[in-house]
Amino acid sequence: MALHPLIVSLISRRRVPSPVLGAGAALILTLVLSAQAAPPPTRGTIALEGTMKKFYAATNTVVVATIDGVEHVFHFTKDLLVHGGKSGGVDALSGLHEGSTVVVHYTTSGGQESAQEIDSIGGEGLKTTEGIVTRIDRGRKQITIRYDNGTTETLRLTERAAADVGKDVSAGSNAPETRVVVYYADEAGQKVAHYFKKAK
Repeated sequence: MALHPLIVSLISRRRVPSPVLGAGAALILTLVLSAQAAPPPTRGTIALEGTMKKFYAATNTVVVATIDGVEHVFHFTKDLLVHGGKSGGVDALSGLHEGSTVVVHYTTSGGQESAQEIDSIGGEGLKTTEGIVTRIDRGRKQITIRYDNGTTETLRLTERAAADVGKDVSAGSNAPETRVVVYYADEAGQKVAHYFKKAK
């Protein structure tokens, strides 16, 4: 790694005692490395798939564990959107048991993760389908999938899915074929995708 310009300047002038120079160099190097390692600020909504661990109605929090075992504590307000289950809104969370698969759409601010929407997967929640994505039109809020039998289907994307989900998935004539899993609900006779990701 190249020396910081301030360190080079101090060495070339030889005006600082060696112990002070060494301590200063170490401090500057630490600051430079920590600045480089700092993650960029997160903007917009992030989607995370995991399993429900705990739901605390009194404190408006829910704990979700990802596949690798990392637990996230999400805070939410009474206007939280919940898809799937017998009831809507926050009341639907009480019907989810430990181990239920969910997708949480959330934002981060000041180190706190705030859930904007929670999708229940399986059972009475969202259904899944899998195929090759051939087109994603975020402006028109559509995703087109080609199934293994050769048929294609276009699903409508929710506003949140169109804006924030599947940023690592590309589609089109110049893109490599990517197999995806789409989580959707039947709404007014149309399949509406709330979340999609690369298939493993």
